[in-house]
Amino acid sequence: MARTSTRPSPESPLAVPEDEVVAELPTRLAELERENAKLRRINAALIERIESSGSGRDASYTAFQHSVELAEQVRERTDALNQTMAELKASNRLLSDARMRAETAHQHLVDAIESISDAFVLFDKDQRIVLFNRRFKSLWNRTGARINGSTRLSDMRRLADSSGLIAEEHRGKGNEPTVYRLHNGRWVQVSERPTREGGLVVLYTDITEVKISETMRREQALAQKSRLLQRAVDNLSQGVAMISADGSLELWNRRFLELCGLAPIEAHRPFAEVMADSELKLLTPDTRSENGQPLTELEQHLFDGRTLEIRTHPLPTGGFVNTFTDITERYRHAEALRESERWIRLITDHVPALIAYVSADLTYAFTNKVYEEWYRWPRDGMLGQYLREIHSGDHWQQLEPYIERALSGESISFEMAEPNHVGQQRYMLRSYVPNRLASGEVAGIFVLIQDITDRRRTAEALHQAYQNLEQRVRERTAELTSLNEQLLCEIDERAHAEARLREAKREAELANLSKTKFLAAVSHDLLQPLNAARLFTSALQEQPEASSNGLVRNISNSLEDVENLLGTLVDISKLDAGVIKPDIASFAVSELLENLAVEFRQIAGCEQLQLNYVPSAALVRSDIQLLARILRNLLTNAIRYTPKGRVLLGCRRRRQILSIEVWDTGVGIAEDKLEEIFQEFKRGDAVQANQDRGLGLGLAIVEKIARMLGHRIVVRSWPGQGSMFAVEVPLARRTSRVRAEPSSTELVLERLKGARVWVLDNDAAICAGMRTLLEGWGCVVTTALSEEDLARQVDNFHADADLIIADYHLDNDCNGLDVVTTVNERRASSLPVLLITANYSNDLKLQVRELGHMLMHKPIRPMKLKTAMCHMLEHGQAS
Repeated sequence: MARTSTRPSPESPLAVPEDEVVAELPTRLAELERENAKLRRINAALIERIESSGSGRDASYTAFQHSVELAEQVRERTDALNQTMAELKASNRLLSDARMRAETAHQHLVDAIESISDAFVLFDKDQRIVLFNRRFKSLWNRTGARINGSTRLSDMRRLADSSGLIAEEHRGKGNEPTVYRLHNGRWVQVSERPTREGGLVVLYTDITEVKISETMRREQALAQKSRLLQRAVDNLSQGVAMISADGSLELWNRRFLELCGLAPIEAHRPFAEVMADSELKLLTPDTRSENGQPLTELEQHLFDGRTLEIRTHPLPTGGFVNTFTDITERYRHAEALRESERWIRLITDHVPALIAYVSADLTYAFTNKVYEEWYRWPRDGMLGQYLREIHSGDHWQQLEPYIERALSGESISFEMAEPNHVGQQRYMLRSYVPNRLASGEVAGIFVLIQDITDRRRTAEALHQAYQNLEQRVRERTAELTSLNEQLLCEIDERAHAEARLREAKREAELANLSKTKFLAAVSHDLLQPLNAARLFTSALQEQPEASSNGLVRNISNSLEDVENLLGTLVDISKLDAGVIKPDIASFAVSELLENLAVEFRQIAGCEQLQLNYVPSAALVRSDIQLLARILRNLLTNAIRYTPKGRVLLGCRRRRQILSIEVWDTGVGIAEDKLEEIFQEFKRGDAVQANQDRGLGLGLAIVEKIARMLGHRIVVRSWPGQGSMFAVEVPLARRTSRVRAEPSSTELVLERLKGARVWVLDNDAAICAGMRTLLEGWGCVVTTALSEEDLARQVDNFHADADLIIADYHLDNDCNGLDVVTTVNERRASSLPVLLITANYSNDLKLQVRELGHMLMHKPIRPMKLKTAMCHMLEHGQAS
């Protein structure tokens, strides 16, 4: 009997496995057939033997009986064989049905594979092709390569390379699929998936339409960018012209035509021909100056009064770009800045002290008028002169050791006798402060010399009077027992001596009072022109075109540095003289700390540091302004000496004390330096290359203010890990301050628009700067130099107004408080008053508060002024 094969045909990649029972039937059938044949042969042999033998009846019977038994066994075996054959036929029918179903499933699979839009190929575990569809086969058309069931994956890849099927390959990154460009220009994306038996399924997806769509989108995006570039160039405030390598004009904007005075032009015209029609000079990267040096920029003054700056920038691919900038306003602002510089020079020339700056090579770079007059030199005649040429031989030998110490980085002060121009011996207090660069190198020395002859002579007179008094007391005591009459004379003489001593003490107190008045005058005279310059630069910064002007920002930063320098020196003098008096009140500490956190979080962010703030609801008693000054200095030092990491501002309660603490992760302070850091002009080492280390007065001011307020300063430090500075402030049970609600910059500007403001100041520069700043905020401003000037302009104070801003120090011994009182007495309704002064006395502060006015100290910060004006316009008075 033939066996039915279950192996798959070569054309079919799929095989249907046989059932185990069906597989055993042919074996059993073959065994039964062999046994049946064997029984037949035995039966035939027995019959033949009986027929041929001549045995007796018994033997024949026995043989017959045995034959019958064998026949019965044959019959049983035959029945079993027939039953097995029936079972085999049934199994064959089942096998035939299973094969038919397998072939149907295989055909369905083939149809399904053919129906998909992608090219499909299936590999077995040996990487041989098992099945593929017509789309896969069509990929190989016109290549001459033959792909069949025996082709391996490696062979197929080799054929793809050798036949030129693949023109370009782009391998994906990571899990991204690989993309091929075929020889016919079509693009396919290849996706591979392994099978459970170790084979591989590969799909080739035609993405040509997607590629074409992407190309179109890129071209459209490029065209859109070109349009946006032209729009951006057209909206620039500068004139821009781009010239190709062959010298023709390729791209320009309307501003270029306006500044050059040109009519609309056509593209690709020679740039030299275009500029020939303009009043401006032709500038290219090949232009040379009179000495043969490359000329990349020039300034040209036009007949209509404008000034243009022309710059040329070569392009890497050839050609160049020219920019044309109208710098007329910059020239005007430069004139205003030169005027401010003249004011600063005027101030230093009238300060009753010798001021100079000596560079590292010991030549004079700056001297004020008093310095030049002291040494009998003409105006600016000392500039560039060597220091040794100014001083005599003996005097130079005395100064040289101190100068060397200052050049080595030490801030020193010392007293020295020196004759003036008429030969009088004068005692001079000299202070040398080194000017360190960011690298730590000393670039020069600031020199400040004060004549302390009168102060020293007063002290010597007091000492001599005291010595004389003691001597006379001893002499009269020795004579007391001998002459009673002489005792009475001695008592009288002693009374006269005490009177002289009281007179000397009174003179010393008058000298100290004179120093106090001098400090107040100096602070006003120094800060007055600086305040004007600050107002002008703030007005410049408010203008939109100044947002990108580095010159304005640099000028503003320089003025701020000068303000901080002078303010710090004046504050030290005022603290030493006892001019500043604390204004103790209860307030919520969050009112102070939240503002400081916002302010210094931005400063720390600029230094790549993180400032964390832990809020507190505690109430404390202190002077909020002076306490703010302490914390600002502590936070500034923490940021300055922390190269990386973070700064923490927070509070701790300790019984009746609130400890306000500033932690940092900076360089730390050595234990032997903890007492030294509170001395004047003591500065730590720079931690960054471009760091400004200040004057070394911050912690000295902190210590003086804390001692004045009765607060304790606590310092702990770990070198290389960080430091902690804390100020201990007494807690309060309730607050006496009402916190004002903050308002946004946009709301402030909206409230200031149209506000009618009167400005009273005896300085014309301050009036001009205030007018420029306030009109930039939308205010209607009236400025006056005196009470009479203001009355003449505003109908004897009866004109409509919303606010009056007055300087405290006016001419002819007048002050702003008296003037604003007169103004409000003549009006039907009082105006809110903002008083501006450089006088930090507590008496003036209390007087202004009692009158219900608002007080601000010079120099004025524009944002603070803007917020104060908005608050006063809303509430009608100072809070």
